[in-house]
Amino acid sequence: MLAGNGGAGGDGGGTIGGLTGADGGNGGNGGMFFGSGGDGGNGSVSATANGGDGGNGGNAGLIGNGGNGGAGADSEFDGGDGGNGGSAQLIGNGGNGGNGGASVGIGSNGTGGNAGTGGTLIGLDGLNGLS
Repeated sequence: MLAGNGGAGGDGGGTIGGLTGADGGNGGNGGMFFGSGGDGGNGSVSATANGGDGGNGGNAGLIGNGGNGGAGADSEFDGGDGGNGGSAQLIGNGGNGGNGGASVGIGSNGTGGNAGTGGTLIGLDGLNGLS
């Protein structure tokens, strides 16, 4: 595919007690020449286990923006990690990393995702996700 935007990754589905939250899907990549990457899906919350991780944003074509990483889910235990932002190639901005999920019980907060890099000709790097 030479042109077209990548689709967004789906959010993680609901979980039944005792199971880790489902991870969000990854965003699709943009077309070879034109098109932005899709955003990553968000992880799903789990009340009795770790939260799901956010999906990664898709990468852009030669012209287009990288997709944003999905957010990690909150949890009673460890929060899910945020997904990484997708990168731009030539012209376009990098996607933002997703925020890590919070631990509201015993555990640690999730790690924020890394920012995508901006295009080598024109473009800004994205922002790192918060932990």
